[in-house]
Amino acid sequence: MTVTITLIIINAVVSLTALYLSPKLLEIGMLKPYRTLRKQTWYEVITSGFLHANLSHLLVNMFVLFFFGVVMEQVLGVFYFTALYFSGLIFSSIPSFISHRDNPGYATIGASGAVESVLFSYIFIFPTEKLILILLPIPIPAWFFGLAFLAYSIFEGKRGVGKVNHAAHIAGAIWGILFLILFVPNSVDHILTIFGLL
Repeated sequence: MTVTITLIIINAVVSLTALYLSPKLLEIGMLKPYRTLRKQTWYEVITSGFLHANLSHLLVNMFVLFFFGVVMEQVLGVFYFTALYFSGLIFSSIPSFISHRDNPGYATIGASGAVESVLFSYIFIFPTEKLILILLPIPIPAWFFGLAFLAYSIFEGKRGVGKVNHAAHIAGAIWGILFLILFVPNSVDHILTIFGLL
């Protein structure tokens, strides 16, 4: 069984258990920066990434993880892919700590930060591949989708409307690229070659 499938199964089991069988699990596992910093409950950085607000939240994240995770796991190998996923989960929590460390009422959950790391690592490695979105069934280059997604996340994040953690999405996306540049050999050479710069 691949790491991608294993992560999807764990996400599904933990999220569905918290949503429908044990709501207390949701409260214990969610990331509350105020609580984390004062009670040293650092496990929340990881556990929150395996909890989701509702079924649609879970399905969207796992759908994206499946389609891009399977590819990136093959490209990077098990070690680098697993490191990418969990470091993305950790890195994407940083904005929450910065912005909400003194807000006892703030909490966040979801695998989005880690999933965005996987997605944007794919975009970095395959920038010219065409992506087809469900809501927009027109092939668009991966690099264009990436820029559009970041622009949308920045815009919505500044609006501050709703409960979506756009800052985690942005941080996860940035980490997906940084991880490859910093830790995966030949990543920069690969992208330069694709654009004819090497």
